[in-house]
Amino acid sequence: MKKYLLPTLTVLAVALGILVGSALTQKVNAQRIVFHNGSWSIEQSKVDRLLQLMSTAYVDSLNIDSITDEAMADLVQKLDPHSAYIPKEDLEMVNSELAGSFSGIGVQFTIQQDTVRIVAVIAGGPCAGVGVLAGDKLISVDDSAFVGKKMNNEKVMRTLRGPKGTLVKLGVLRAGVTEPLYFTVTRGDIPVTSVDAKFIIEPKAGSQKSKDKIGFVRVNKFGETTYKEFIAALADLKAQGATSFIVDLRENSGGYMEQAIRMANEFLSRGELIVYSEGRAYPRYEATANGSGRFKDVPLVVLIDNFSASASEIFAGAMQDNDRATIVGRRSFGKGLVQQQMPFDDGSAVRLTVARYYTPSGRCIQKPYTLGDQEDYEKDLMERFEHGEFYSADSIHFTDTTTYRTKGGRIVHGGGGIMPDVFVGRDTTLNTPWYNRCVNLAYTYQFAYSYTDKHRKELAKYKDWQSLEKYLLKQDILAEFVRFAEDKGVERNDAEIQKSRPLMTRLLNAYIVRDMLGDEGFFPLFERDDEITKKAIELLAQP
Repeated sequence: MKKYLLPTLTVLAVALGILVGSALTQKVNAQRIVFHNGSWSIEQSKVDRLLQLMSTAYVDSLNIDSITDEAMADLVQKLDPHSAYIPKEDLEMVNSELAGSFSGIGVQFTIQQDTVRIVAVIAGGPCAGVGVLAGDKLISVDDSAFVGKKMNNEKVMRTLRGPKGTLVKLGVLRAGVTEPLYFTVTRGDIPVTSVDAKFIIEPKAGSQKSKDKIGFVRVNKFGETTYKEFIAALADLKAQGATSFIVDLRENSGGYMEQAIRMANEFLSRGELIVYSEGRAYPRYEATANGSGRFKDVPLVVLIDNFSASASEIFAGAMQDNDRATIVGRRSFGKGLVQQQMPFDDGSAVRLTVARYYTPSGRCIQKPYTLGDQEDYEKDLMERFEHGEFYSADSIHFTDTTTYRTKGGRIVHGGGGIMPDVFVGRDTTLNTPWYNRCVNLAYTYQFAYSYTDKHRKELAKYKDWQSLEKYLLKQDILAEFVRFAEDKGVERNDAEIQKSRPLMTRLLNAYIVRDMLGDEGFFPLFERDDEITKKAIELLAQP
């Protein structure tokens, strides 16, 4: 018996150790496991003990869940600026920003004069099926008034979104109808798109590549469906004759790294490094191109600006370090940290920074930060602006003095974003105090909606942006806007108005086109005269 007893006991001990270890490991994140007086025990953290004492011994009753949320948020704020605690009531909305769809009623809206105004109704969506129209003013939801000074985007989205299949009753005012109209809408899946627009640009006649077509794709974020949308856009533009491409990542704050990796793979050869990441408890991970990309040889320009961050910088960095594309624009944001979302049992979650990522040349482009100091971190862009770097590349300062080199030997910088290969500063030639005041107070956007609403029937006759712009140029829209701005308190200045006329006319026309035709009409018109886009076209038109 002794011959078999010892091995059997050893196996049982090992198995028991695995089971105990597994059970204890599940609690290690919130509690400490200690060995005392010959036995194991689980010890609560000070935070757990304090919350328990507050719950059981405090003189008055407390909302412990609310206090816990506040404490969790305060703890995470002691970390880097990109780690975040997300309460359960916010988690669905936060996740839906990058999800492929969310459940809602299917409208685009703006808030003007304390009223929610429907800018567009999504084709095939729930509202389109019941008769809600662009231009309607939303005045009630489920028989409760839905207007007032406290109205904001977050409140509107919380109210109108909801579980698929649920009902919501909308009350609207419509031009030409004296009484309110009521519609009962069944919430459904609303797609969340990443590609704002795709269109063909033809270089000016006389350029060396004037017969070649350029495909322009604007990507606003890296969500669940970004790669799928992006590759479909490239294929469509290629079918229309595009022989080179512009990928616009300006104002793209990032999202899922995996989507940026899949996009980069389309342009790189087998074995070329896209990005690598590692952290204290996060083993090194390398992403390399697998050679299956369908656009490895097409000329490519990538547009970035000071709001391009995270996954946008991964894509731009991979293209730059592999000498695969020309990066045009202004220095990017500088976010080189990787977050992982970890859920809690109560439905809340924490997005915790677990690693840094590095471009193929080995640079981390994360700009400096101090733990717990989010205020100074958020001031960085304003300080860049005041320092003059939005206008001149000579004003840019990088904190990392290490020399990094691209695959072809060009020097690139780390420690503060992606520096474009071709810098294009802001053009202030036509800017005036009058123009800046109108734009900063959003009066241009408000006027465009108001004008569209008044002339919707006439504007609806034009089905593409070219014909609509041609019509708008014949109207005296600037004069109407000047009167609109005066009514809002912006003093008329004829000299400044004339100086800014081309800039303001372009902006007003583009906004009106957007209200009628959406982003697919807005971006071709708006980008036609954009300085960064014009530089990209110039580069691609060269031999």
